[in-house]
Amino acid sequence: QVQLVESGGRLVQAGGSLRLSCAGSGGTFSRYAMAWFRQAPGKEREFVGAITWTGGSTIYEDSVKGRFTISRDNAKNTVYLQINRLRPEDTAVYYCAAGGGPYRTGSSYDYWGQGTRVTVSS
Repeated sequence: QVQLVESGGRLVQAGGSLRLSCAGSGGTFSRYAMAWFRQAPGKEREFVGAITWTGGSTIYEDSVKGRFTISRDNAKNTVYLQINRLRPEDTAVYYCAAGGGPYRTGSSYDYWGQGTRVTVSS
């Protein structure tokens, strides 16, 4: 059983940057692919990106390519989401998830954090 805790979400101005963290505990973190999803107010949860268990490969949703970067530090049991050039439409609760893959569908992931809220002001 893996527990995931996200942090780093806050209110930021458009054009700014933010780094979200997801700390894992209670399991072999390094064995899991990790993903980030987000859910904007009134919208469905959507895939943002994911990283293999080694950190050697990443995939991203098309709309965030070039602005979002996922990385991980298995020694710290932590995965990161660096977000640059923030836009108001990036406002959402961001969730990390652990599972096989990496895959783009939420059902592929076994463990989820509680989310961290990012609000981007224009």
